[in-house]
Amino acid sequence: MHQSPVEAAPKAELHIHLEGSLEPDMLLALAQRNGVSIPYSNADELRAAYDFANLQEFLELYWAGQSVLRTERDFYDLAHAYLARAHRDNVVHAEAYILPQGHTPRGVPFAAVLDGALAAFEDARHAFGITGGLILGLNRHESEADALAVVDSARPWRDRILALGLEGPEKGNPPSKFTRIYDVARDLGWHLTAHAGEEGPPEYIIEALDVLRVERIDHGVRCEQDPALVRRLAEAQVPLTVCPLSNAMLKVFPRLEDHNLRRLLQAGLCVTVNSDDPPYFGGYVNANYTKASAALGLTVDEQYQILRNGFVAAFIHDDLRSRYLRELESAWSASRQ
Repeated sequence: MHQSPVEAAPKAELHIHLEGSLEPDMLLALAQRNGVSIPYSNADELRAAYDFANLQEFLELYWAGQSVLRTERDFYDLAHAYLARAHRDNVVHAEAYILPQGHTPRGVPFAAVLDGALAAFEDARHAFGITGGLILGLNRHESEADALAVVDSARPWRDRILALGLEGPEKGNPPSKFTRIYDVARDLGWHLTAHAGEEGPPEYIIEALDVLRVERIDHGVRCEQDPALVRRLAEAQVPLTVCPLSNAMLKVFPRLEDHNLRRLLQAGLCVTVNSDDPPYFGGYVNANYTKASAALGLTVDEQYQILRNGFVAAFIHDDLRSRYLRELESAWSASRQ
């Protein structure tokens, strides 16, 4: 199948939830493997449920779906399936959220979650050449004490975790709730990111920057409600990991054509494109690029800038960043001839 220049280009994906990459067929297979009862008899029934009025409706189905994940093998299979699929979209660097709090209360060992996913990343590095790793996610609607327990449990893997992140329902759960946890993570040497400004207000983005001192913002699209914040994000080049199809599916914007991705890019922000939870939202990273480009009229230069921003925003050392940027420039030039 012929790929467009943006589809064929090497790219980074910085906002993907491994649990949210669980395809219906795998979900059903894992349910059978682990003896978990779910209220869907086939993949078509499950896909038919992917019609969400808001973030909360999505999360309730998402949480039900992750109940099929029980063993280290499950987490390996989940992560490996995502990485193999990302490789087909020419993703060469992937930073993926994993959420132990979604599993340990069900009796899943913490080690099963991390060891399974980390082994898949190691194998994908050898099989596909994909670099990257795990962002340790925290449920923002859980307590500070619960979050600290997650970070403490992750200490044996401290050198194999890329970053700490914050996810889940924003409303009523400001970033400042986790200030002390982010201080601990910073001392552990982890990078820092957080979901903010998806359904929450611009103030949550400001809190994430000033209180948690994050390096980038997941989503961040509601920054547009505060012109001073937009200017700040542009001047500081704080990356936003934007997920266009997710935002349209969850009614952050009424339609994909209403998304502010292009306006933010034109305002000078370091916006990136990512898939979030691809089976639920209608596409992996290439689909997010192509559908957003078509809906918003992104120019060739704008598409290239977003691809470039992905590597600029990645949690990688500068030598690898420079290599990826050279490879992107070379591939893009070749595709344009």
